[in-house]
Amino acid sequence: MPQYTKESILRICEEQNVRIIRLQFTDIVGSLKNVAITRCQLERALDNKCMFDGSSIEGFVRIEESDMYLYPDYDSFVIYPWETEDGKGKVARLICDVYRHDGKPFEGDPRYILKRAIAKASSMGYTFNVGPECEFFLFQRDASGKPTVNTHDQASYFDLGPVDKGEQCRREICFVLEEMGFKIEASHHEVAEAQHEIDFRYDEALRTADNVMTFKYAVKSIAHRHGLHATFMPKPIFGICGSGMHTNMSLFRGEENAFYDEKDPIALSRTAYSFIAGIIEHIKPMTLILNPLVNSYKRLVPGYEAPVYIAWSAKNRSPLIRVPASRGTGTRVELRSPDPSCNPYLEIAACLAAGLDGIERGLVPAASTDTNIYDMTKAERDEVGIETLPGSLEEAIDLYKKDAFVREVLGDHVFFKYLEAKKEEWKAYRMRVSQWELDRYLEKY
Repeated sequence: MPQYTKESILRICEEQNVRIIRLQFTDIVGSLKNVAITRCQLERALDNKCMFDGSSIEGFVRIEESDMYLYPDYDSFVIYPWETEDGKGKVARLICDVYRHDGKPFEGDPRYILKRAIAKASSMGYTFNVGPECEFFLFQRDASGKPTVNTHDQASYFDLGPVDKGEQCRREICFVLEEMGFKIEASHHEVAEAQHEIDFRYDEALRTADNVMTFKYAVKSIAHRHGLHATFMPKPIFGICGSGMHTNMSLFRGEENAFYDEKDPIALSRTAYSFIAGIIEHIKPMTLILNPLVNSYKRLVPGYEAPVYIAWSAKNRSPLIRVPASRGTGTRVELRSPDPSCNPYLEIAACLAAGLDGIERGLVPAASTDTNIYDMTKAERDEVGIETLPGSLEEAIDLYKKDAFVREVLGDHVFFKYLEAKKEEWKAYRMRVSQWELDRYLEKY
């Protein structure tokens, strides 16, 4: 990522005819927000003088304490290759931290929460690298432009055109992301019809969270240009695989991968084992952050590749945590339960904090499960202590609200605001009459 200064940003915007700058930030549920300014206001914004009304943002503040300031991260500056304002000028963006009017970081800013977790890792001598694998669907729009779940795509895993009707759109997404500085490692059709995956290179934790937000915005924008709708909804269609965001994680001490130990039978260090144990210990209450929607739990069911059982392995993909085969500097832990609807700042902060807790306490995970867990009976799983993830948003809420660890990671402001939002979501869902109920009950009763 290039290092920008105030002067270089002003110069580039002048030279490249950037007319609009989006000052972007993220609310607690992971929605991307922005305040758009013209170039004449850019210097003022770069001096941290851009104010907005925080009372209108999900989970931020009450109306009587609404004045908030946006502090741009200069190194997040990028020009959007696809976006112009009526063809008269380019559009750029800056990702911002949110501050209170007294100059203190706003405790409800998800980026601040991740920075706090990163600072804890740094105090222990670690840097945290993260590589997400974001899956998404490309669907057709109807005559009025509204998204549908229709597709003329009949492709499957690794298929290509002309079977893969989304290949042209996916290719353009890759080109655009590369223009913006992403290092695209792979792109391919996924298992389900209309499902795709584009993998970009891992980075330091904060930059990765920023990249996830940028990735989702770019994918949706390019898909719209192709007359398609891109969705990161975890399970848009019954009976096929849903979309996950497998999260690959590693800790480094300087240039050394702290997860690697060539003397271990599977070349994992005690640090790696403890990190895995920390994730396993806290995964149940963390699940509300990693899988935040009612729909998330339609994906977390047996038979569709998503993890359900809390276990780990270096040899198969059925457990919650997998250790990919790469070793040396490539040694990493892959958490397979998160889905792309989550707030990446909170997700990465929770994973890091859980892993660090495991390291601090010297936790040791149970033995790895190297057989297909889906083939095991409940009695066999019980015998080796394999538990399951929450099965619904309601169950995840109940586990989250009682957990002191997650509350400490998020801080009281976000912990309770997030809980309130998820309770409202479950209440709204519980009160709705679904098509499934009508199909099953209307005629019979």
